[in-house]
Amino acid sequence: QVQLAESGGGSVQAGGSLRLSCAASGRKFSIYSGGWFRQAPGKEREFVAAISQSGGNTYYSDSVKGRFTISRDNAKNTVYLQMNSLKPEDTAVYYCAAANPRSLRFFGGDYWGQGTQVTVSS
Repeated sequence: QVQLAESGGGSVQAGGSLRLSCAASGRKFSIYSGGWFRQAPGKEREFVAAISQSGGNTYYSDSVKGRFTISRDNAKNTVYLQMNSLKPEDTAVYYCAAANPRSLRFFGGDYWGQGTQVTVSS
């Protein structure tokens, strides 16, 4: 079983950027698809982005497409989420997830990190 740990969250002004990291341990991250979800207060957890095992394919929710970039460095057992042009609506707890490979359009986490808070002020 793989363990995931997010880092890089914080507070930023609207229009700013943050880079989240998700480090895997216990198993090699390369055997899993990776992804990010987020959950704002009072809302359900929603999909943000996913990336294939090798990093060759990515998929984004419409709300973040063009602003966020998911990437991975399997040698470092890490998946990243670069968040640019942040909006107050992006405020949420962001969760890293790993999944047994499947279509990225149907990415659902099989393993989860603890979450990291991202707060975007206006």
